[in-house]
Amino acid sequence: MSSAADEELFQQLRSGNRREAEAAFRELYARYAHRLYTYCARIMGNRYDAHDVLQETFIRIWQSAQQERRMSNVPAFLFRIARNVCLNFKRDNRSAYEFDEELHGSSPSPVGAVEQAELFGLLQQAMTQLPLEYREALVLREQLGLAYAEIAELLGITETTAKVRVFRAKEKLRQILAPYIQELRLSSSQR
Repeated sequence: MSSAADEELFQQLRSGNRREAEAAFRELYARYAHRLYTYCARIMGNRYDAHDVLQETFIRIWQSAQQERRMSNVPAFLFRIARNVCLNFKRDNRSAYEFDEELHGSSPSPVGAVEQAELFGLLQQAMTQLPLEYREALVLREQLGLAYAEIAELLGITETTAKVRVFRAKEKLRQILAPYIQELRLSSSQR
C-alpha cells in the first residue's frame, strides 16, 4: 500500500474487500494525519479540539469515499474537509485557547526557556486575534509549508489573494507583538 498513489488509495476505500479498504485507510491516515492535526491544532487553538476535528475529518473522508466520487487531488480534498470541520466546530463550540506543548521547541538555558515559552504564548494569543482567513492562510503556508497555489486551491481563492492574506497576517502579528518583542529585547540586553 505504501507505494500506491493517493488517488488509488482513495478509490480502494470503497473496495468490496474490507481488508483492502482498511489498509488503504490506514495508509492515508499515516500519510496525512500529522499534517492535518498540525493544521487543526493551529486553527482550533488547542490539541483536544484538534484531535476531535481530526477524527471527524477521517470519518468524513471514509464516508466521502463510499460515494461514487473520482479524486484527482487527495491532499487538497483532505485539507478542505478538515477546514470545513474546523469551521463547523468553531461555530458550534466556542472554546478557550490552550498553550500546546507539542507545537513548540525547547531552549538550552532556563532563562531562555522561560523567554521562549513567554514569546510562544504571546504568539499563540496573537494568532487568535487574527481574522480566521488570515490565520488559516498563515498556518497553511508557515506551519504546513503549502505553496500559495495549494493554499489558493484549498481555500477556493486566487493565488494572489492567498499571498495577500499571508502577508497581512504577518503584518498584523508584527503590530500585535511589537511592544512585547521590544520589551524582551530590552530585558535580555540588560543582563
